[in-house]
Amino acid sequence: MKIAVLSGKGGTGKTFVSVNLAAASKSSLYVDCDVEEPNGYLFFKPENVDKRPIEVKIPYFNEELCSGCRKCVDFCKFNALAYIGNRVKVFDRLCHSCGGCSLLCERKAIFEKDKIIGFIELGASENVQVATGILNTGESTGVPIIKKLLEIIKERDKNTFIDCPPGSACTVMESIKESDYCILVAEPTLFGRHNLKMVYELVKLFNKPHGAILNKYMDGDNPSEEFCLENHIKILGKVPFDKNLARINSKGIIAVREYEVYRNLFKKILADLEEEVRYETAINSKW
Repeated sequence: MKIAVLSGKGGTGKTFVSVNLAAASKSSLYVDCDVEEPNGYLFFKPENVDKRPIEVKIPYFNEELCSGCRKCVDFCKFNALAYIGNRVKVFDRLCHSCGGCSLLCERKAIFEKDKIIGFIELGASENVQVATGILNTGESTGVPIIKKLLEIIKERDKNTFIDCPPGSACTVMESIKESDYCILVAEPTLFGRHNLKMVYELVKLFNKPHGAILNKYMDGDNPSEEFCLENHIKILGKVPFDKNLARINSKGIIAVREYEVYRNLFKKILADLEEEVRYETAINSKW
């Protein structure tokens, strides 16, 4: 089963939930798709790490063949090309590596070269395989790295927990493509409700089965819980507001490996998840 964990913003508890669900499973794969700011490895501290560069194709020009027609410049909707001083200038950080400019060039003046935009690190931490995507500073998009991470998922037949980027941008859309189920992590505030609504609309758009985990849960009014009830979102679990939990998180300690109360909580959530995925799989197979 492949579970994607989302939140509308950073700091909600998305990585906390992803890491502890992966650790609570007998054998699992944790995939950190938050490539701009990955931090799951700080908890797992994986060993025997294999680091692999991720490359994309960037255009470069043979000025002797280029006629200066500017068709490639007009074609590029990302403004990665400009005609300056009788030559084409490439702004490679804006390039999306679509390859359209080289296909369009009638004089075959455009070629492609490899550019490293980041890395994937693969390691292990007890019962968990850890895959981390890392985007180089200044790069415009981490989608190519996320695509490579999703290829790793296809190679491994085990419980997989995808720690998505925060928000609902294209990197999040890419991260949930291969998921069987989505967990929406929410805080008990009006701002938390707003961000929950954002990722809820996204998973509805992708027609993904989903449920919510209410983090930092306290007695009293909870706008996020009210949103779940109003929209018939299954609440998979409630993680209480706990200063001790905040302390152990700040030290990079995995709660389920150190404290029985959280081990039991996440094992219960995991059991409910497996039941939900089996149910959704059975429903979809009928259609």
